[in-house]
Amino acid sequence: MKRQRKKDGFQGQKAVIIPRSVLNNKCSTHPLIGKLYITDIGYYPKARYHYRERLHGTDQHILIYCHEGEGSMLIDKQEYKISPGDFYLIPALTRHTYAANADNPWTIFWIHFKGESADDWVKQIHQYLNSYGGFIPDGEKTIRLFNEIYTPLERGYSMEHLMYSNMYLWHYLSTFIYQEKTRSRMNNPETDTIDSAIDYMQKNVDQNLTLEKIAQHVQFSPSHFSLLFRKKTGFSPIEYYNHLKMQQACQYLLFTKQRIKEIALEVGMFDQHYFSRIFKKTMGVSPQEYRNKRSSELGGI
Repeated sequence: MKRQRKKDGFQGQKAVIIPRSVLNNKCSTHPLIGKLYITDIGYYPKARYHYRERLHGTDQHILIYCHEGEGSMLIDKQEYKISPGDFYLIPALTRHTYAANADNPWTIFWIHFKGESADDWVKQIHQYLNSYGGFIPDGEKTIRLFNEIYTPLERGYSMEHLMYSNMYLWHYLSTFIYQEKTRSRMNNPETDTIDSAIDYMQKNVDQNLTLEKIAQHVQFSPSHFSLLFRKKTGFSPIEYYNHLKMQQACQYLLFTKQRIKEIALEVGMFDQHYFSRIFKKTMGVSPQEYRNKRSSELGGI
């Protein structure tokens, strides 16, 4: 009997696939984060039947940390057994295959990243460890740091979020080399007006909020709120709200078999054609093309 294989579709999984338009316009050309930036990031819990094979690799470097369970990996003809606490860094354009253990499937946290300094990071880690992988003794700290990167990106693609997550990536990568020197700083800054608005948008991504409704929530006039919001995020409130909707739509396209019309309703859009138009404007491809191509051109682990 042929063993079942899955690229994704695991209960409880989460992922952010940053639109290529955002990567090209806001990340790759930026003087600070352009040298090292995230393209995709996610978490697969108890990923039974997880399997990926890339004969020619991918144009991003891939960092995979195994928190629980087991798996196996083949990188450039070298085979590795994966156990809790293990991490592996797969260089770009390197042939690789990896799979979860059938009886004790792994729980993994993963990041795809690229940039000029990304190449140097991979070389540095490989030289320091004399291997493609290593072991992390404090998994809970690694997960907290991962969430520091993931959470802002889950809240949209404002320059502030992109800057924070991508600059934090430097610290995250350093912990895989200098583990004993790292200390996690988990602050909970007071939520300001814009953050409150984003919280409200995120909690109502399945609704059809208007600018007036969002502004009313934070007790500002629509015009003043729009100016403040654009100044902080680089987007209008409704454009940002649609980004959050499209991010959620990507989750449904990647991880469910729901029809396009059903997904449109899930994100508060009753007109399928309008939904498809906004999706293509944001992600660069139609919803169906995104779903069809997710395993290659559009990233994912």
